Amino acid sequence: MHDKIKEYICSNKEYMLSVLSELVAIPSVKSEPEAGAPFGKMPRKALDKTLEICENAGFKTNLFYDVVGTADLCPDDDFPALGILCHLDVVPAEGQRGWETDPFTMTEKDGVLYGRGVIDDKGPLAASLLAMKCVKELGIPLKKGVRLIFGTDEENGSEDLEIYLAKDKLPENVFTPDASFPIINIEKGMMRSRFSGTYVGGSIISVHGGSIPNAVPDTAECVITGISAEQIAAVASGISCGLTFTSEKQGENYIIKCTGRSAHASTPEGGLNAVTALIALLDKLPLADGEQKKIIHGLAAKFPFGETDGESIGLKCSDERSGALTLVFSIFSMENGRCSGCIDVRFPVCLSLAKVEKAEREALSEAGCEFSGYMGDEPHITDENSDFVQKLLAVYEHCEGEKGHCIAIGGGTYVHNITGGVAFGVERGDTDYHMHGANEFITVDELLEDAIIYAEAIAAICG
Repeated sequence: MHDKIKEYICSNKEYMLSVLSELVAIPSVKSEPEAGAPFGKMPRKALDKTLEICENAGFKTNLFYDVVGTADLCPDDDFPALGILCHLDVVPAEGQRGWETDPFTMTEKDGVLYGRGVIDDKGPLAASLLAMKCVKELGIPLKKGVRLIFGTDEENGSEDLEIYLAKDKLPENVFTPDASFPIINIEKGMMRSRFSGTYVGGSIISVHGGSIPNAVPDTAECVITGISAEQIAAVASGISCGLTFTSEKQGENYIIKCTGRSAHASTPEGGLNAVTALIALLDKLPLADGEQKKIIHGLAAKFPFGETDGESIGLKCSDERSGALTLVFSIFSMENGRCSGCIDVRFPVCLSLAKVEKAEREALSEAGCEFSGYMGDEPHITDENSDFVQKLLAVYEHCEGEKGHCIAIGGGTYVHNITGGVAFGVERGDTDYHMHGANEFITVDELLEDAIIYAEAIAAICG
């Protein structure tokens, strides 16, 4: 059977790539809600296109509450036993430096596919769809059904699943191709919090940095008055550390820009945080005394540039099962007497939302700001000895020719709040696929291998 599956998948490569190309072309970034489009026009457009593609492939499709679509392959119209959960929404590409291709045009170069969503999560969806098509057209016998599920709000909190699950249910077994192989069965807890503050006067006219709450910000800039070019240059030279600072005179003011390196919030050590770097620079400049200066000094002390483990606010910790806590100061603005920002924390199973909230509240208060709310989840754990997990591991070992094992991650996947759910692919090893960054990519061969693995998984679990 493996040889037949492989032959079918490889001979239908162009179908998979055409599906992916159509989906990448839709900039399905969350925007203002519209009638029939709770997460914006483009996510809904991607949802409709995927339903059309699945229906044309011969699957029974359904739209749920304008936020989730499904495509079923069920032998007896029974409720499916396996769910493959993907998402169609993507993070923004606008304003990201370094793109060498149009992020919303899938581009192939030497067997590598570039474009927003090719690995997160439109490419995996296309591979999963091809896997289902393979099982159907090869006539592989199934005793139970499989359902491809595609939502539209994974990148901003998975409210789509909350809406869906309030009235409907998922299959007993669910995996998402939204992370890494072999299998992710433990996901750290996550808190994405907001804060604000007020001040009167000061040397800083404005600060703006970061646009994505769950990524290390790679750009930040400010407009400042009463400071000389020499003072700016002297301070910047002492904290560059791979960053780039530029300053430009604008009348009596200076515009300071900082360029760092983006990274996913679950692995911030791979990035260079432009927001905390700019705050560190401002803290070392001779700003006018007052509330504004105190806020900058407080934030620089509590969230120092280069620190990603929360040590300065008393959160540094780790455990054997899920690893160490990470913290990213991801968005910051200061202008017209008000400041606001966003902080992303991924915490191990030894910690709780309540403890993270307490530490952040106290730290922000000491910095002259106010904790103003959060979106978050406790850690997620699925038993690695479950029959479902063991079958997936066996499929992985058979297809990849190496021992499978379970791992823990800091990133929250789409199954984070689904009992018994796991992440199964698609990243491999230590490859940096630039997920959420410029030049996001995956290879054609990897996607084809993914499709083979998923076809085998469907046969193993539903056959």
